[in-house]
Amino acid sequence: MTQVQQPDAHRSEDNQASQDVRGSMQTSTAKANVLTRIVDTKAAHIAALKLRFPEDSLTPKISDRSLFAALKAPKAGYILECKKASPSKGLIRKDFDVEAIASIYTQYAAGISVLTDEQFFQGDIDYIPKVRAKVSQPILCKDFFVDEYQVKLAAHQGADAILLMLSVLEDERYQQLASEAAKYQLDVLTEVSNEEELKRAIALNAPIIGINNRNLRDLSTDLATTEALAPHIGSDRVVISESGIYTNEQVRRLSPLVDGFLVGSSIMAEEDIDLACRKLIFGHNKVCGLTRLEDIQAAATAGAVYAGLIFAEKSPRALTQEAAKQLVQQYRAANLPAIEFVGVFVNSTPELMASVAQECSLAALQLHGSETELEIAELSQLLQQAGLNTQIWKAVSVDAQSGELAAMPRGVQRYLFDSKNDAGFGGTGQAFNWQLPIAHKAEAMLAGGLNADNAARANAQGFYGLDFNSGLETAPGVKSAEKIQAAFSQLRL
Repeated sequence: MTQVQQPDAHRSEDNQASQDVRGSMQTSTAKANVLTRIVDTKAAHIAALKLRFPEDSLTPKISDRSLFAALKAPKAGYILECKKASPSKGLIRKDFDVEAIASIYTQYAAGISVLTDEQFFQGDIDYIPKVRAKVSQPILCKDFFVDEYQVKLAAHQGADAILLMLSVLEDERYQQLASEAAKYQLDVLTEVSNEEELKRAIALNAPIIGINNRNLRDLSTDLATTEALAPHIGSDRVVISESGIYTNEQVRRLSPLVDGFLVGSSIMAEEDIDLACRKLIFGHNKVCGLTRLEDIQAAATAGAVYAGLIFAEKSPRALTQEAAKQLVQQYRAANLPAIEFVGVFVNSTPELMASVAQECSLAALQLHGSETELEIAELSQLLQQAGLNTQIWKAVSVDAQSGELAAMPRGVQRYLFDSKNDAGFGGTGQAFNWQLPIAHKAEAMLAGGLNADNAARANAQGFYGLDFNSGLETAPGVKSAEKIQAAFSQLRL
């Protein structure tokens, strides 16, 4: 929560009120005029660029990477953005290493967008060649294009596509800039934000149409903009949804309507960009019963967010506390893709679980026994006292025949629905009827009998995430990298 600074004790209340009103008016006016203000700076920005890059010294390159073709691939294509700041959010990423960011994006993106506007986005045209040296994907130079010089400079720096905004350009100016782009075989991402602009884009024969869910005049976002406009665009075009895309749930909501997504701020704001990409593109999925370093790596590389370590003694995949600690430490020391570890317990004491959570730096404790609300409350208190942010998840068994649910105790951050076994604790490796009218689906994990053959169908049920285990194994506790990859390939829409 943002803390409000208290007024100086010696400042009069009238003075304070006056300044508050002026500040409010200035904020409102600034938001309302943000697009105009940005465009108004372009002439000065272009003049400064011409001093750095005299027009007669430019040697524009002919692009050999097609953004259109990359986005027309069967699965949703992501244009992932290198963005340091924005007018709506201010500084987004203080530690901004564009080459490191691009190197991560190359694993997930169909195209890579690079912000080059300096004043409002803290971008730089020199980011383009730096990114190009790191990736094989087409590069979108994202700026407010108003002059042919900008197009020529983008091609000189190695861009493969440019952004033309119909909120900024009249049709004639758009055509002039698009013609300049065609000289260098640059694709054009034509951005629209309302019905009138969409009609213009279609009339202008724009091959790639980006629907901006952000109103650039007041900075508000609404995904319904994509839902309203996308159905009016023919299948011969590429349709991209831009702005306001933060979660895999939103991706699932819009993916039937579009060919891809342009995402920047939501990823840039996260501490770990690789993990943020996995959450967005694949969802919050777990591979459980991990016992080997190479299997954890295979899970993270394929797209998993969570790695499950089982501490239930009767499980063939059980780890001792010491073995789990060593496994976690070895993984983190190896500088492998980040993953969040989850400990799985059956009727362990709150003291033991809190101890393991601290020693193994667990993101969550998953309880698979008959733990009571009192024990859960005690565990929660122990975690708080230890200064841990570890969540508590509770497995809820579902009768495969009747669909009857076990008790759902309070005090947990997430439920996990699993098929009931003779002991009532789940972990059967069998699926139940996923179409059952289960409450809290969107906040719950789904477990039981998941594998590459049914992953796509399970993913369509609306659960928060999927929990894979025996369906990805060659033997208990021994995962197959091929099966993991096959399952997660089904989760990418």
